[in-house]
Amino acid sequence: MAVTDEAIEKIKGMIVSGALRPGDRLPKESELAAELGLSRNSLREAVRALSLIRILDVRQGDGTYVTSLDPQLLLEALSFVVDFHRDDTVLEFLAVRRILEPAATAMASSRITEAELDALTEQLDALGAAPSVEELVACDLEFHRGIVQSSGNSVLCSLLDGLSGPTTRARIWRGLTQEDAVSRTLHEHRAILAALRDRDAEAARSWATVHIASVEQWLRSTL
Repeated sequence: MAVTDEAIEKIKGMIVSGALRPGDRLPKESELAAELGLSRNSLREAVRALSLIRILDVRQGDGTYVTSLDPQLLLEALSFVVDFHRDDTVLEFLAVRRILEPAATAMASSRITEAELDALTEQLDALGAAPSVEELVACDLEFHRGIVQSSGNSVLCSLLDGLSGPTTRARIWRGLTQEDAVSRTLHEHRAILAALRDRDAEAARSWATVHIASVEQWLRSTL
C-alpha cells in the first residue's frame, strides 16, 4: 500500500470509529502525524486527497475539520466523475436510472404531500400541451427531482441527481427525432402524478419504469 493510501486509511479509520466526528477539528499536523505513525508529508497528501472528496475541510489559518459528511456533499465527487462519461456509456447510465428511480418514485407515493403534488401539477400545467423540446427536458429534470426528493432518502436523491446529467443530451435528441416523444412524455408524467395522488406505489413504480425505459429502448434501437 502506498504511503499516502495508508495515511488516508488511518484517517478514515478515525472517522469510522468515531474518534473524529462530523464537525471535529483534526489535531495539529505534527501531533496527528506522530499519533498515526506517519510522516508529515504523507499526512499532508492524505488531507489534500480527503478534502477533494469533501471528507475534510481545510480552512486557511484555522485548521482542518471533518465535514458534515452529508450524503449530498460526499456524492458531489460522484457527480464530478460522471461528467467525464463517454457517449457509449449513456445506455449504462439510463439502465442504472431505470433501476433506482422507479424505487424512489414508489417510496415517494407514501411520503409526498398534497402541496408537493399540487406544485408538480402546476408545473405540468404551465408547460402546456406543446412545449419545445428544451422546455420539456428542463421540466422533466425538475419533475423527477421533485418526486425523488419526496422519497425521503437523501442518498438516493443525490445519486439520481448525479445520473441525470449524462442522459440529458439523449433525452433532447429523442425529443427532436422521435415523432411522438413530447406527447408520450407528457402523458407518462401525468400517469406518474395520478399514481402518486392515488398513493399507489406499484402503479407509480410501473409508470416510472415505462417512462425511463422508453428513452433507453429508443436510444438502444437508434445506436
